[in-house]
Amino acid sequence: MEIPEGLKYTKDHEWVKVEGDEGIIGITDYAQNELGDIIYLDITVSIGIDVKKGDTLGSIEAVKTVSDVYCPISGRLLDINLSINDNPSIVNGDPYSDGWIIKIEPSDKSELEDLLNASAYKELIGE
Repeated sequence: MEIPEGLKYTKDHEWVKVEGDEGIIGITDYAQNELGDIIYLDITVSIGIDVKKGDTLGSIEAVKTVSDVYCPISGRLLDINLSINDNPSIVNGDPYSDGWIIKIEPSDKSELEDLLNASAYKELIGE
């Protein structure tokens, strides 16, 4: 199970990496493994809108189940990874790089303090 250092994690198994004025958001390796083969992503937010921490960004449909994806921090939506719509298995194979879901301009970076670091996330999932 891959849990990279330097990212922040939610208890709902999303991750965020903030670099400068941009946050990249996706689901964790643990989440994609629990979901199984991902067959469809339905991102219901649009570029340019403001989202709040905890808002639903959309859903992920897998062979086993359907799961919502939540926004770990508040901000303005900058980009959506459309390539995962054409090939959703990218999220299974590379959830922390090519399998990112959205990019956001954080409006309150202090919200990152409420998220888990890698060691706390490992503890949460029993690693």
